[in-house]
Amino acid sequence: METVFVLLLLICPFTGFLINLLAGKKMGRTLPGIIATTAVSASFAISLFYFIQILSTNAPVEVRLFDWVTFGEFSIGFDLVLDQLSLLWLLVVTGIGALIHVYSTGYMKDDENVDRFFSYLNLFIFFMILLVTAGNLGIMFIGWEGVGLCSYLLIGFWYKNQSYNDAAKKAFIMNRIGDLGFLVGLFILAYLLGTVDFRAMSFELSDIYGIDKKLLGVAALCLFVGAMGKSAQIPLYTWLPDAMAGPTPVSALIHAATMVTAGIFMVTRMSFLFDLIPDVQTFIAIVGAVTALFAASIGIAQTDIKKVLAYSTVSQLGLMFMALGFGAYHVAVFHVITHAFFKACLFLGSGSVIHAMGGEQDMRRMGGLKKVMGVTFVTFLISTLSISGIPPFAGFFSKDEIMLAAFEHNKILWAIAALASLLTAFYMFRVLFLTFYKDFRGTAEQKHHLHESPKSMTMPLIVLAILATVGGLISLPFGFNWLNGYLQPVILNLQGVEHHSLDSTGWILMGVSTAIALIGFGLAYSKYISKSAVPQEDDKIGGFAKVLYNKYYIDEIYNTVFIKPIYAMADFFKNVVEKIVAASVLAFGKGIAILSVYTKALHNGSVGFYLFVFVIGFCSVVFCLLLI
Repeated sequence: METVFVLLLLICPFTGFLINLLAGKKMGRTLPGIIATTAVSASFAISLFYFIQILSTNAPVEVRLFDWVTFGEFSIGFDLVLDQLSLLWLLVVTGIGALIHVYSTGYMKDDENVDRFFSYLNLFIFFMILLVTAGNLGIMFIGWEGVGLCSYLLIGFWYKNQSYNDAAKKAFIMNRIGDLGFLVGLFILAYLLGTVDFRAMSFELSDIYGIDKKLLGVAALCLFVGAMGKSAQIPLYTWLPDAMAGPTPVSALIHAATMVTAGIFMVTRMSFLFDLIPDVQTFIAIVGAVTALFAASIGIAQTDIKKVLAYSTVSQLGLMFMALGFGAYHVAVFHVITHAFFKACLFLGSGSVIHAMGGEQDMRRMGGLKKVMGVTFVTFLISTLSISGIPPFAGFFSKDEIMLAAFEHNKILWAIAALASLLTAFYMFRVLFLTFYKDFRGTAEQKHHLHESPKSMTMPLIVLAILATVGGLISLPFGFNWLNGYLQPVILNLQGVEHHSLDSTGWILMGVSTAIALIGFGLAYSKYISKSAVPQEDDKIGGFAKVLYNKYYIDEIYNTVFIKPIYAMADFFKNVVEKIVAASVLAFGKGIAILSVYTKALHNGSVGFYLFVFVIGFCSVVFCLLLI
């Protein structure tokens, strides 16, 4: 019975995928959304059941379905594990996923391919559930590749637009680079440890005597490369902002609940490995901090509301990786949870705005929307306060713990993260002020059609805004800290650690973090409210602002350094091969023509000569057979 319930976690969204894929066209435009939402909600209910169960028993649920791969003594089983870590992720994936499905029923109701959209959404949830419940790296890799496939399908959902197809291909190819690193790391661990099962690997690494530590470090680094691709860290981050080509609910699902958190989950799941390789941990912390600042600096100059939020995600993921690099896995998990709340709300809020604006995404054409979109405005405001790190909202507590961990481990990285946090508060309030305040800057037709979104879209916003407000209560920096105690059984460096009250340094840093957020708010208020500034049109942007607007020209650099040489090489070999083939065919033809001049003389009509040749050939065949 246990196996059946665990399988239902996967079967429900996969069944929704099949029904909508095979019969969705016959069900109209309403029923596919209901089926898909029901399927994900059922998985959420099962996840909640096991979450409550593990709170009382503290015992993980493990299911082995069958042996998937076997080579001699090495085997990979199709194993599923529901423990404290996987259940937290399941609640986020299925809970927020269900809210996004509800929202999508309103957002996508007029799309001609709504059935295909919901089938892809369900498949996305299915693969993410498989990823987080995997009992070994092999099964995790199936989910890892599956979410990559679904991101390709959903980013390019509106396939009639070629730029959207290009964005989908970019995401797919960029992730293949990271996935190669994941595979290499998997193979090295299989070679070193004879297993890729998480529990077995943890046991084997409890005593690393006799294990090649350098090769172990290579494995850890390769796995992190996989995480860099999936979770959009420098230099493999460029696909995520372009992923905005997909419908807004897709953006919310990718950024808040599923794909981009996969890298954080994998590193946390493999914490027993990364704790043994301090150099790799330091590298992870540096990459995270640099990514956080780099992406935040780009975010302050973007005018597309969804792209600002996309670079915000890259930046926030950088902070999470920085925490992972310090070994503060529980802190990274905490920020994953709060980030899921406020970022899903922000993306769905931006979708509500885009829906009201008839597809317009440029903030220079918005303004004054709080007058007609009260619910969207309030929920967007709450999530902006949360992501900016203003107390008592959820983002303040999780970001403050990251900053505290950074200050304890590396003051330089703390300073980088602090600057990134300042920029985050600035560009988020910039979005809020440009979108909802002052006078409307769009066309008269757009103004005429402005309206609040239907309840199917606003209700998920309200739920997410509430979570973005109170979500920080699961891990307070003082007194009650439920999350740390809950994760102790699955994160080795938390075991036996008692939560302690903040010292004077901790309180000072909390004040500094709040001050940083307020400075960002003040700068944005001064520029966009007091001075009523509006970003310039593209052809008038100059100086360093142009560099930021064009994202440091990283895409152009990649195109020059990697893409154009590959195309040139392909053209070269294409031309060379064509010439070689053409010359070979011509030479062969001439050779046959010359040979025919001499051989045609043998066809002289003499029966005696033909018999002689026949006898010689027959004798040769018999001789060869006898020789063999």
